Amino acid sequence: MVHGTPVGGISGIDYDAKADRWLAVSDDRSEHGPARCFTVRLDYDERALRVAEIVDVTVLRQADGSEYPGKPQFARERRGDVPDFEALRLDPRDGTLWYSSEGDRTLGLNSFVRAAARDGTFRREWPLPVSLTFDVAAQRGPRPNLTLEGMAFAPDGDSLWLALEAPLIEDGPVAAAGAGATTRFTRLARDGRRIAQVAYAMDAWQSVPPAGRPGDNGVSEILALPDGRLLVLERSGAQQADRSWRFSARIYLADVAAATDVGDVASLSGGKFVPAPKRLVFDFAAVGVPAVDNVEAMAWGRTLANGHATLVVASDDNFLPTQVTQFWVFEVLPPTAR
Repeated sequence: MVHGTPVGGISGIDYDAKADRWLAVSDDRSEHGPARCFTVRLDYDERALRVAEIVDVTVLRQADGSEYPGKPQFARERRGDVPDFEALRLDPRDGTLWYSSEGDRTLGLNSFVRAAARDGTFRREWPLPVSLTFDVAAQRGPRPNLTLEGMAFAPDGDSLWLALEAPLIEDGPVAAAGAGATTRFTRLARDGRRIAQVAYAMDAWQSVPPAGRPGDNGVSEILALPDGRLLVLERSGAQQADRSWRFSARIYLADVAAATDVGDVASLSGGKFVPAPKRLVFDFAAVGVPAVDNVEAMAWGRTLANGHATLVVASDDNFLPTQVTQFWVFEVLPPTAR
């Protein structure tokens, strides 16, 4: 708890270098508390991560100044947006806080990307293409709860990459135990103009659940590199016999410049295109820790004394007693040191 508000659901994170603090957004749908982000202190250097402390909470507000409603309030009033925040980024230009929401097709609510001041007040909204909105007939467009999961500014701040967690309906099935899937990454200018859209091939499920239990694999976050490539976090889950979930995760390096622009390709199912080539950078299974939780957030951190960059990954505990919030800190070795 922080200031009487439950901590959990961390789905997006970014680093405020001026304050040496992190902002982490929760995907709480105004169920356990108001829609919010946390201020986090991470004390680490090249030797160890010593402290991970939640020090403050900020309520995020709608354009009219009100808090985001939960489902019961929305059912009564039929106004506002039930939140499902999955990514958070600080604007490289002015430090404004941007966050994305997956929306809810059953409620007629589309995904969105909005900006807030540091006190949580609404600033503006990023225009999104129609292709990223729900189809009420469920014949095309994003799948429920598998929409805007990853978000990353280009280093110069002139554009924003958005990653769908899973394929559009028209692009084929989601990942399965023996088959991967192809999703789309879209790069937008600040006026909403589409600059590029590329296909990204996801892995099959990284672990197979017991018979009769569900599993998944999807893109949970992306991060832009100075050379234009993207780091991609793929997170896979397998429900166990006791209904708890076991997770796996991998980080890939995707060369989006080498991919076909598929912005005008109606369907990736059977289409002729080149997906972004990808290379495995890190497999969480190689660390040897007892368990990897539901990692969904990823951001660059502070530079170490030796000049190396750091990468921070955080997990969403889904507010479940069988899961935990984890913070992972990685030292990013330059190519000559690998």
